[in-house]
Amino acid sequence: MPGKKIDIFDTTLRDGEQVPGCKLNTKEKIELAIALEDLGVDIIEAGFPVSSPGDFNSVREITKVIKKATVAGLSRAVQKDIEVAADALKYAVRPRIHTGIGTSDFHIKSKFNSNREDILKRAIQCVKWAKNFVDDVEFYAEDAGRTDNDYLARVVEAVIAAGATVVNIPDTTGYCLPHQYGEKIAYLVNNVPNIDKATISCHCHNDLGLATANSIAGVIAGAGQIECTINGLGERAGNTSLEEVVMVMKQHHSLGLYTNIKTEKLNPMSRLVSDTMRMPVQPNKAIVGSNAFAHSSGIHQDGFLKDSQTYEIITPEEVGADGSKIVLTARSGRSALAHRFQKLGYQYTRNDVDVLYQEFLQVADRKKEVEDDDLHEMAKQYKQHTVEV
Repeated sequence: MPGKKIDIFDTTLRDGEQVPGCKLNTKEKIELAIALEDLGVDIIEAGFPVSSPGDFNSVREITKVIKKATVAGLSRAVQKDIEVAADALKYAVRPRIHTGIGTSDFHIKSKFNSNREDILKRAIQCVKWAKNFVDDVEFYAEDAGRTDNDYLARVVEAVIAAGATVVNIPDTTGYCLPHQYGEKIAYLVNNVPNIDKATISCHCHNDLGLATANSIAGVIAGAGQIECTINGLGERAGNTSLEEVVMVMKQHHSLGLYTNIKTEKLNPMSRLVSDTMRMPVQPNKAIVGSNAFAHSSGIHQDGFLKDSQTYEIITPEEVGADGSKIVLTARSGRSALAHRFQKLGYQYTRNDVDVLYQEFLQVADRKKEVEDDDLHEMAKQYKQHTVEV
């Protein structure tokens, strides 16, 4: 396939699980990990091993069943964290330790009560510790979105020199605007001498609703990996949505970017995560929401029935959805009503539909949605009326 391959790093089992009420047991994590690998995810962040014995065990058990994808374990820039992560990953075919530290002045001063030089030394040290256990080390510069670019470039250069194979540039608070995040990635591409020795990764949060836009801006600017979750689950307002960034790249061929994700599995994967993590998907969620392929406006319905591409840039089949839906409401028009009657087996002329439409509007004004049973009743009454006449 032409263009640049973008690695998909899924953190549903780690960052996504941090959502209140979404705690997973080991069996559930294994089931989701297997499904993620089948989806085509390149890296699965299985958990934060040092955080609890249960999470350690989940990461270890996942490594025993995942054969193609890289399995990552999160750690802080703490030697014990890294040692525990390495232990949890010892059965992985492709292990990765994901370690790092906050680099913004907010984190350096308020969180660590430290200074830039000390944080730089700790960043280098944590990568060296991790490198003792695995070849594939990812370093995260937490709150990179609010980190001074000159200092961030110094940190990135230093951790790559220490052995980092991936450098994660998180917009931890979802603060950046897309052009700002893209410019930050471009700055690193142009100002870190050894940047060609590592993959730049985008890890964006959705506090301002910009996670997908920021991640796309990042890969356009030169990043080679996007960190995301199914359904956009994650801390606070969530993470970058896997299904959204994948379909943006697939739809916009001019970007010259592609992934290995099997897009026809996106909706089944979304439902599996929603059911397993007990977190409903909002109906208007892009790609996987129940209304993503539903049409209720008469103008939209008429255009869609003439040519689906007038209002759908993605086919339901392309993302594993059940199909497009014509939803009958008081805003629906005659063409939608005729279409639904035809699907139910009724053959009506335009004059018939004109008469039925007046009755339909009365029903629609009483109900949020006109169902098939309502249409059958309307058809029954219409038949009786025409027989009597």
